[in-house]
Amino acid sequence: MGYILAIDQGTTSSRAIIFDDAMQIVTSDQMEFTQHFPDSGWVEHTPNELWNTVISTCHGAFKKADITAADIAGIGITNQRETTIVWDKVTGEPVYNAIVWQDRRTAKTCDALRDAGHEPMFTDATGLLLDPYFSGTKLAWILDNVEGVRTRAEAGELLFGTVDCYLMWRFTNGASHVTDATNAARTLLYDIRKGAWSREICDLLNIPMAMLPEVKDCAADFGTVAPEHLGAAVPILGVAGDQQAATIGQACFEPGMMKSTYGTGCFALMNTGDVPVTSNNRLLTTIAYQFDGKPTYALEGSIFIAGAVVQWLRDGLGVIASAAESQTMAEAADPMQDVVVVPAFTGLGAPYWNAECRGAVYGLTRNSGPNELARAALESVGFQTLDLLNAMRADWDGDGRAALRVDGGMSNSNFAMQFLADVIDAPVDRPTVVETTALGVAWLAGMRAGLYPSREEFAKTWKVDKNFVPVMATEQRRKKTEKWSRAVTATLSV
Repeated sequence: MGYILAIDQGTTSSRAIIFDDAMQIVTSDQMEFTQHFPDSGWVEHTPNELWNTVISTCHGAFKKADITAADIAGIGITNQRETTIVWDKVTGEPVYNAIVWQDRRTAKTCDALRDAGHEPMFTDATGLLLDPYFSGTKLAWILDNVEGVRTRAEAGELLFGTVDCYLMWRFTNGASHVTDATNAARTLLYDIRKGAWSREICDLLNIPMAMLPEVKDCAADFGTVAPEHLGAAVPILGVAGDQQAATIGQACFEPGMMKSTYGTGCFALMNTGDVPVTSNNRLLTTIAYQFDGKPTYALEGSIFIAGAVVQWLRDGLGVIASAAESQTMAEAADPMQDVVVVPAFTGLGAPYWNAECRGAVYGLTRNSGPNELARAALESVGFQTLDLLNAMRADWDGDGRAALRVDGGMSNSNFAMQFLADVIDAPVDRPTVVETTALGVAWLAGMRAGLYPSREEFAKTWKVDKNFVPVMATEQRRKKTEKWSRAVTATLSV
């Protein structure tokens, strides 16, 4: 029997998941790490701590499964995207903490570039908007603000990478300075149409191109783990950023297929095939995956607050003790009341991209209580997803009402998923395997190792756990969505 090791290096924890030769999870291990907030809007991780938690969880998973690294046929890595690390190419020592994707310190840099008229150039090449979210301005900040770093970078002494790249460099003792196309596509430095780093953008941001890694397919030979790290030499054969890994794990391989992951926030991707679709609605154009040198593109939209709205009910208002209670309360809400929560706690994401507005509640009456707030909170996730999908449907000339495949913690709420199907007027499918991110990179590595089936056969293994179909009357849907639109408009105007 052969095994695949999937490493899921996330924003708050690292996980190692062992899959068997039938793509079933054997066991997993998880370890949280420290979040650093050195200034307002700044978020950092310690690169060495990321590395140490990855190594620890790999060994922990081996112990639980009663196997060794010698039993592993290949490794797949998925990671928090956009997080930026710069390190010494000889010693591996980071020159600064990892600047996390959530970090907003380069907002003024992005504003200045936008005011100077550069955003169309960035968007045309990378498919992205000028926003601190992405890696490019983070890298420029490190070069410009950490003493001595620019001189060392220009002398060819330093390397840049996202977390996947840094881990692979460490695993191979510096033999591999590589990344995959999905992570490269999130850096604000990679031309997704030409499949190459953009010299024009690097020159504008004053970034030495010698720092940048080689870009490979999602399933490729990324290098071999040095034996001292895991106990044996193991090939790294699959890599994808977390949201793209979930898209692969959901087998969204045909144009028009969509997945939406509901965690703290929500990320929705629609496969648009071999053509990068430019959004007119401030969505992102990105690479969904790349095989045999041929990228498949996607439209992506993000919601800042999804599962976090339930945390607000629990921690902020104290009206529930656990997330599971929100569904029971929503089902008990007074159907004659129509409360709307716009959870703009940190602004609104796509398609609005307004970081300044804040949350609001509309439609309160004297009889409104915890049940009505719980229902409105769960419904807000469906409404926000509708806004994303409407933007995607407007941008993409295809069947925009294909089934939406969902995953993430909030997808376990039958109430939320049924309302989602009702409000988007399309089927919603929850799979039997909810670990779609880890499954995506496990399949990449296993397929490359010859252990797992082809893309077509893998897609046939995808199975639905529960299918939610629209049952809401058309007129009711219209009234509810119009009220949501008015609420969002009011929130944006404050």
